[in-house]
Amino acid sequence: MRRIAQLLRPLAAATATGAAAPGHAPPASGFLTIGAITYIDPIGHYPIDHPPDGTPTLVINDTDHHVTVVTERDHVPRRGPTLTPITDIVLAPGSRTETRRGHSVQVGWGRVMGG
Repeated sequence: MRRIAQLLRPLAAATATGAAAPGHAPPASGFLTIGAITYIDPIGHYPIDHPPDGTPTLVINDTDHHVTVVTERDHVPRRGPTLTPITDIVLAPGSRTETRRGHSVQVGWGRVMGG
């Protein structure tokens, strides 16, 4: 029981002060659209359902947070003579993309690359 109390202490403190629990981002304000589904004030992970015909899935970030299209980490495509690992797609607020890869969209974890 003592170990459980130690684990719950940070969560209880965050809840008492009205802050987000450790390790969790606050909800985004706005809309996240993945394919034909729109989420209001999203938080956390949302699955990407890829059409069976192989057409790309539209992802629109109309929130105030960056979102990341999380890719399959174990998949490494062959491009030319060398292997190039797949990187996550990060969408800034107001951005959109079409993708044929990825298994979910994570709200609030995006990092802007190169700037």
